[in-house]
Amino acid sequence: MSELHQFFSVLDELRRRVVRILWVVVPLFGFLLFFKLQAFPVAGLPFPLVLPIPSPFYNITAQVFLWFTHDMLPPGVTLLNIGVGDSVVAQMEIGLLLSLVLSTPWIAHEVGAFLVPALRTNERALIRSVALPATLLFAVGFFLALFWLTPFTFLLLFRYVGALNLAPVLSVGSFLAFALLYTVAFGVVFELPVFIYTLSRLRLVPADFWRKHWRGAILGCLIFGMLITPDNSGITMLLIAIPMMGLYVGGMVAAERHERHSTAPRRGGLPGGTA
Repeated sequence: MSELHQFFSVLDELRRRVVRILWVVVPLFGFLLFFKLQAFPVAGLPFPLVLPIPSPFYNITAQVFLWFTHDMLPPGVTLLNIGVGDSVVAQMEIGLLLSLVLSTPWIAHEVGAFLVPALRTNERALIRSVALPATLLFAVGFFLALFWLTPFTFLLLFRYVGALNLAPVLSVGSFLAFALLYTVAFGVVFELPVFIYTLSRLRLVPADFWRKHWRGAILGCLIFGMLITPDNSGITMLLIAIPMMGLYVGGMVAAERHERHSTAPRRGGLPGGTA
């Protein structure tokens, strides 16, 4: 009976944490869908004052979408609204992604508060040591894809379109699925060194395992790149798989260095107190 009571207690705590997360994510999602940001010039200030203005159609998600199209697509590409609700779905997808990204600190806090009581001391120390590198690596991968890799990929793919003298046309759904998935996937890929280092530091996987199985890792990177990219050109697969291989090597080196330092004999006096 005590085990059953403990199980329901954990479920109740999980429900409470999820509700606390939704109390932040849902209002933020609604704000992004029903407000726009408008700049107002203010006398005496070198920059305009940006304020939210109610606007259920031309909202923040629409502003972000227009920025996506301007920044990512080559000149001359035409976006088509093929389905009746494609534009609505596009705004909701952008709003959901932005809500989750902006709520990440609060979500991480709630997830940590739920998991920490069940962790051992060394596991808590590990989480504290990898939290900042994991966040920075995700941000680097996400913004690298957002500002450079995704626009470069669209430019490269539409050059093939021009080589065949085809009309550079893309549906709204296809564009957004590619842009969002590709950008988020690259952020996730940059977490690979943290994943490798964490498994080795917890002694779940020995550090030499990563070097012994590098061939399988290359194959795994190619398969992951094939599965995560929403097109079948093969180019986008390589653009994700090749950096992933480099990140794998970085994680392998970090794991090996930690294992060498943790097993190296400490300098100092010998047993018995002799120097």
